[in-house]
This record gives sequence, C-alpha cells and structure tokens, in this order.
Amino acid sequence: MSVTLTEAAARHVKRYIAKRGKGVGVRLGVKTTGCSGLAYKLEYADEVAPEDVVFEGHEVKVLIDPKSLPYLDGTELDFVREGLNEGFKFRNPREKDRCGCGESFRV
Repeated sequence: MSVTLTEAAARHVKRYIAKRGKGVGVRLGVKTTGCSGLAYKLEYADEVAPEDVVFEGHEVKVLIDPKSLPYLDGTELDFVREGLNEGFKFRNPREKDRCGCGESFRV
C-alpha cells in the first residue's frame, strides 16, 4: 500500500507549513458525500495520531486514517496550476467514475 506526492505538491505543503509556523504534513482522507458517493478531504496536520498510516515523500508526511486507506491506495497527490487556477489534484487508480461537477468520485 502506498500514497505518494509529487515534488510540486511537497514544495507547496512545505511552503504553507513554514508560513503557518507549525505542522507535520497533510492529512488525506475520504468522506461520504456528493453525487458519486465519496469525496477527498485534505487538511494540514499538526500532529500524527496513533492510528494514522504515515507515508513520506520529498520530506513531507502524508497521514491517512485506516478507514480511508483502501480507497486511497496508489493515489498520487499533485499540485497543479491551470490558467488562473491552482490546487491539489488527486490521481487515484481506484477511481472508477467522477461526478460531473468534479466534487465526488466512485470506486
């Protein structure tokens, strides 16, 4: 099992944590919502919880709760700029379908 992040994503996370003045990485998970059933949730983490599964890449920790891991295994987290927009992009090989608005997905 693995979850990875690109250099661009790691750079963005490191900059944001430095600006915040605290943090150990990002917490990635899924929640039940939307048209297709699941949505990604991403937040900055200040500490590692005992139940977290920890992956590290480019000196950044990605923390995942055990319930979300089966849905996220193999996912790559990227940070992209497209025109005037920028944000995190999830490349998840387990994704079978995505709703039209792009907010939720199905495995």
